[in-house]
Amino acid sequence: MSVTIKDIAKEANVSYSTVSKALNNSPLVKEITRQKILRVAKEMGYEPNLAAKQLVRKKTEVIGLLWPTIERIVLATLVTNISKAFETTPYSMILSVDTPETAMDTFKKFQVDGMIVFAESSHTITQDNFPLVAYGVSGKNKASYPIIDANHEKSMEIAVQYLYDLGHRDIAYVGLTDTVDTLQNEKVEGYQKAMKQLNLETQSFNTDGLNWFDGYRTVDELLTSKKRPTAIIGGSYDISGGVLRALQERSIQIPEELSLVSYDNIPQMETMEIPMTCIGVPVDELAEEIVNAIIERIELDEDGDSVKKLTPSLTERQSAGPVSK
Repeated sequence: MSVTIKDIAKEANVSYSTVSKALNNSPLVKEITRQKILRVAKEMGYEPNLAAKQLVRKKTEVIGLLWPTIERIVLATLVTNISKAFETTPYSMILSVDTPETAMDTFKKFQVDGMIVFAESSHTITQDNFPLVAYGVSGKNKASYPIIDANHEKSMEIAVQYLYDLGHRDIAYVGLTDTVDTLQNEKVEGYQKAMKQLNLETQSFNTDGLNWFDGYRTVDELLTSKKRPTAIIGGSYDISGGVLRALQERSIQIPEELSLVSYDNIPQMETMEIPMTCIGVPVDELAEEIVNAIIERIELDEDGDSVKKLTPSLTERQSAGPVSK
């Protein structure tokens, strides 16, 4: 049996992605680690033969990415980071924002080795006997493909606990709450669960959409509610940007009068009108996990489901602070 990259990773006690990068001379791997991996690969008799491998397996080293849109900043940022993550591998990526049916026709023409899909898209696609990895919510139903789950429920738990520790008790959630979108639903459910665990009353405000203006126009309802919150968790970068602008137009001081934490851990949070405290899996880490998952799925040539729930982190900035006394 031929030696695989997975075998080398196990023997060298490093990750699969580190071996892949080392074998492809990636500058992201320290020289001492690269030399160790090359030594282990040689000792194990690893002999890559890309030309023969492509001929036998009909590999093109091209992966298709089916994405809902690149108009929203967060999704565009994630696509950019996925593309960058591929740069350290032998693989190339082609992007489609078409319907699943049209995208599949395109990918078949390019004879892609595998495909990455976003959340709900995976439910309308048949695998056609090639590797598929989805970015989305693992849920209760088993899938026949690996899922990279950004763990939205845990994100909301961390955000609520963070604000609670700052003294806030009236914490509102502003986002898309009336939807079939499993990603958005998990945020709402995570918020509600976290509030219940702390014996706090929930206040959810439905934006009816995920755009900047959807957050902006929700603020009037929020400020005139019976119990005005002292802190807000925004459901996305765009929604939180709209909320922030509306609050500033009403001369509400942030964070002195009202604290704001947003979902989506992307670099653009730093450059908002007030640098935003945010929660979520950092976008570069998320992209690397997605890329590693599809390459492993292709290289190991194994079917089956697996779920990898990632660990969110909170980045503190100026938009959140202690509750006013």
